[in-house]
Amino acid sequence: MASTATSKPINTAKAEAHRVMRRRSRIRAYEIILWVVAFGSYFLIPSKMLLLTEIAILSLFALSLDLVLGYVGIVSLGHTVFFGIGAYAAGLFALHVFAEPVTGLFVAAAAAGILGYLSSFLLLRGSDLTRIMTTLGIALMFAEAANQANDLTGGANGLSGFFTGPILGLWEFDLWGKTGYLYCLIVLFCVTMIARRIVHSPFGLSLKAIKANQVRAGMIAIPARRRIVSAYTISAVFAGIAGALLTQTTSFVSPDVMAFHRSADVLLVLVIGGTGYLYGGIFGAIAFTLIKDALSIATPQYWMFWIGLLLVILVMFGRERLSRWAGILPKRLTRKTHAPEGQT
Repeated sequence: MASTATSKPINTAKAEAHRVMRRRSRIRAYEIILWVVAFGSYFLIPSKMLLLTEIAILSLFALSLDLVLGYVGIVSLGHTVFFGIGAYAAGLFALHVFAEPVTGLFVAAAAAGILGYLSSFLLLRGSDLTRIMTTLGIALMFAEAANQANDLTGGANGLSGFFTGPILGLWEFDLWGKTGYLYCLIVLFCVTMIARRIVHSPFGLSLKAIKANQVRAGMIAIPARRRIVSAYTISAVFAGIAGALLTQTTSFVSPDVMAFHRSADVLLVLVIGGTGYLYGGIFGAIAFTLIKDALSIATPQYWMFWIGLLLVILVMFGRERLSRWAGILPKRLTRKTHAPEGQT
């Protein structure tokens, strides 16, 4: 009788937890609108396929970083190493083995995942600053290795001389980038849905607990170290897929794929779009790429200055305050208007 009475509250709690998780994992209206617009852009703006492809690849790269930054709280300045490993793996696979792109994606994902798994153990010790410098150091080492390995990577001249075959042997890439955009967008959609399932699962909830307080997470039997290793490895896989997409849509790989500015750019994307809800990387990538494209046309020599100014504004005022400027301004004006009356 006692065990039956005890099991009822437990079953009730489990049912309530399951109901809450299902509610949180429901598809939101803005998600549907986003994907409809993304696929509709193929027909609405066919002249911007290359720009849209760049947005899709950057969105996937930002999503991969958001998985460890937004859900685990690990700041990485070297996430570009997984992007670069995926890019080189896809290029070398197409050059020496098989040019079919989907197969190359799996190879790139495996290569980046292995490196992510091996390097994740270096992040289990030390503070946030130690982790930042560790990830940066790993990225710098691999970037220099790619630059020096002329026989394998082509060195500073990059890896070329290969082509990307038809997707699944059916759809060939065209000069206007239409096939490339649809290919990248479909991959982005699939990876986003996988990531969405991950973060709304008990595994994803445990990551949030670790980010909030790793010690307390351990006290409720969450294996924090294994969770961090798993999340970092999955993040590396997603970044490797993004790098492979860049290689397959351009048929070229250079040491620039591991340059520090890519890590800085993807962090800026998450600053713009926000972290901890996956779509921040997509919204940030859209805003960052469109702003960069517009500024590089308007002021080719100073566009980086305006990007930096935008970053300063976002850091000082925050996205939330900027989004509510219309409501904030009248309140401030009201306070200034009534202050003298209180003094009289």
